[in-house]
Amino acid sequence: MSLMLTPAKTVLKPLQIGHIAIDTPLTLAPMAGHSNYALRHLCRELGGCGLVCTELISSSIVKNSRKRALQRFDWRASESPVAVQLFGVEPHIVAEAARVVVDHGADIVDINMGCWVPKIAKKGGGAALLRDVKKATAVVDALVKAVAVPVTVKVRSGFEDGVVTAVPFAVAAESVGAGAVAVHARFAGQEHGGAADWEVIAAVADAVSAMPIIGNGDVHSGPDALRMLQSTACDGVMVGRAALGRPWLFHHIEHYLATGIELPEPSRAERAKIALRHAQLTLETTRLPERVAVLELRGQISKYKLDKPGSARVRNRLVRIETSADLEGILHEVAAASD
Repeated sequence: MSLMLTPAKTVLKPLQIGHIAIDTPLTLAPMAGHSNYALRHLCRELGGCGLVCTELISSSIVKNSRKRALQRFDWRASESPVAVQLFGVEPHIVAEAARVVVDHGADIVDINMGCWVPKIAKKGGGAALLRDVKKATAVVDALVKAVAVPVTVKVRSGFEDGVVTAVPFAVAAESVGAGAVAVHARFAGQEHGGAADWEVIAAVADAVSAMPIIGNGDVHSGPDALRMLQSTACDGVMVGRAALGRPWLFHHIEHYLATGIELPEPSRAERAKIALRHAQLTLETTRLPERVAVLELRGQISKYKLDKPGSARVRNRLVRIETSADLEGILHEVAAASD
């Protein structure tokens, strides 16, 4: 049992974003190609996850190609509260897109200012917005004025290596009414490499007056989450890549924060059963053509690490699946294994 048992019990208070109370301070990060309804539902179903967020959606596509955008409108009233993430550069276009997603049931609108992918950043979107705090704040201001739901922002430490803009941006965002800011404590150029600098999260939390700050980066376990909460004074913890292939992670973190005890990882057969649930949820609810959904599932299900130690046989089969029947056959086979 952890020596931090008593303080751990104090960090599970609900996370308040605007008028919305989030049951636990644990949130699922928006991740392109992964954060679809199936993953969001599964994280909630397995327990511990308080808030989920959709994959990023282009504001321009919402404005100019509604049919294409609707393919990514996969949230449901049953998963409320749910945040819908938008990216864009022009305040009026992002604001218009925000009104659309709210009309379709978004409880929170999140703005992406953390994506480092060149095709987004080179257009001035994502993390590139942090190069100009005034312009980034104008986007937040436009959204706050456009919708009645809370507006949140996902940021990086900054766009340029060593130039921390998350702090002045968070202060400015709070001044125009942002409901919360999530800080991925890496610079854009780091992508997902190197250690996250939690001191940036602490600096942001210290700089704002009352707005909740959510920490993100290098949380893989309950002890990691507790260290982040205690060392940065952030209000919540966002988990991204660590939850891919491990949607039970939120339950494990919640359990640790409440008890100081770490739960064991599921067995290979148990992981296969959860992966099968993930695949079936995807195929039952996706708005994408089945062929496209199956191709996305290749990468999603291979994250579950279903091979025996030292083998890559199952993974090699998963990344080559062509049909849902192929996928389900592999997962049933592993789920039935006794090892």
